[in-house]
Amino acid sequence: MTSVPGLQVANATLSYQQRPLFKDLSFTFAPATWTCLLGRSGCGKSSLLRLIAGLEAPDRPTLMVTDHRGNPLPPQGIAWMAQQDALLPWLNVMDNITIGARLRNTLDDTHRDQAHALLERLQLADRAKSRPNQLSGGQRQRVALARTLMQPAPIVLMDEPFSAVDAITRSELHALSIELLAERTVLMVTHDPREALRLSDDIYILASGQLEHLSTRKGQRPAELSLEERDALERHIMSQLGGIAP
Repeated sequence: MTSVPGLQVANATLSYQQRPLFKDLSFTFAPATWTCLLGRSGCGKSSLLRLIAGLEAPDRPTLMVTDHRGNPLPPQGIAWMAQQDALLPWLNVMDNITIGARLRNTLDDTHRDQAHALLERLQLADRAKSRPNQLSGGQRQRVALARTLMQPAPIVLMDEPFSAVDAITRSELHALSIELLAERTVLMVTHDPREALRLSDDIYILASGQLEHLSTRKGQRPAELSLEERDALERHIMSQLGGIAP
């Protein structure tokens, strides 16, 4: 049985400019699973992730963010990866990915060795001393992924982390993320049904302030679907989003 905690959120309530996004929203995601969250623009997907991460203040003090059994999460229990890489321009690659350990005053040779190993895996070893403005968009996103992985957090929240890169780089980052986050519980926002089908164990749609469980896929990730399977699932997802009829 996995020792990785799942994620449980209870009583999430949030408004934006006096418009309710969701009220008393509660859900549980199983340990060591990858869940994708879809929804129309402005429905509150990113706000929900920021609320879970502690980056937004809830409308009510009753919000509870725990593991799947209702137990408190460990310190530094949640890692956050935003759509934009948010690299610090005055730091080089190595210093950017070890910034968390530096801020916690825990940076040591073990952390440095882990960082070097990650850069090797991400094909960035020769860029360790480079500044962000010397990197391509795909390289910057790989650095952001490495920084996320350096956080000792069993739960990872990702807000459209691959939307700013080209299709080839996105596919490469999908494969790397699935491998390197295999022992974490991941919740990711995406606008792309195909990306959700490729990455997730579970797919949810946020609409009218409610979460709808849309699909559960079991098997190897990234999922390699036949054209027929993919098209049928995409049509179903789009119909639920209100896009096209199945």
